Amino acid sequence: MIRLSYASTTTHDWTPDELLTLLTECQTNNVANNITGILLYAHETFFQVLEGEEATVHKVYETIKKDKRHKDCTIIETLNIQERDFPYWSMGFEKIDATDLHNINGLNDFFEKDFTPSGFASHKNIVAPLLAHLRSKLIKQISTSTHEELPMTHEDPFIQFLHRTIRAGVKFMALLMVVVILFGIIDIVFVLYEKLSNPPIFELSINELLETFGAFMAVLIAIEIFLNITLYIRSDVIPVKLVVATALMAIARKIIVFDYKHLDPEYVSASALVVLALGITYWVIQKHD
Repeated sequence: MIRLSYASTTTHDWTPDELLTLLTECQTNNVANNITGILLYAHETFFQVLEGEEATVHKVYETIKKDKRHKDCTIIETLNIQERDFPYWSMGFEKIDATDLHNINGLNDFFEKDFTPSGFASHKNIVAPLLAHLRSKLIKQISTSTHEELPMTHEDPFIQFLHRTIRAGVKFMALLMVVVILFGIIDIVFVLYEKLSNPPIFELSINELLETFGAFMAVLIAIEIFLNITLYIRSDVIPVKLVVATALMAIARKIIVFDYKHLDPEYVSASALVVLALGITYWVIQKHD
């Protein structure tokens, strides 16, 4: 993947309605092309970041460059990336003024003097702090505006009391799960010691290996369950992906320790279908992210 940033000059000062229409266009097109990024507008200047597969990003940029609503399109930088800076937004948007950037190290004078395509091109070092500021700002927005499983505030005092009570219970469950995980680790150590110390020493049969794998998988599932529990008291994550991953790991653990000599073919086939369904579900969620 690459991250391409460019700046351009608009042909007129855009109104809020025009900017909203443009944002809707960007979001629609970028979802279709699996592009994410941020669009910044100030002083009749657009600054935009596009993230995605290299060929797709360049194709989208060439289309943008031909748009008659702006001119002086200038690429600021193109970087190879391992992960996206703006994974949650097909196109985030900010219309800023001087107060937004005045106190940011390295940006305070840039906004008043050089917020133009040529200014960006001659001051490429400001791109990193600018993106860091925008990313933190957008993450704060999404974390405060998205869902919360058990909100601490509610219009009904009784519901609020129930939510607070459940939150306390969830924290206690998380503590208990940590205890379970620690005992699980101790059990793994004990199983390994018992299997390896009994004659023949340092030899494990296939059944003993499967039993050991089962102990490891049980601890890993417990860790996933702990993460699921803690997600219910966070407001920045919807735990669908982790729940699916936990279910997939749980059924995979059962399959690993199957004794196929004593299982009906229908049971094995049904388990395979469950794994397939969960795998496809996880893949779809992963692709959407």
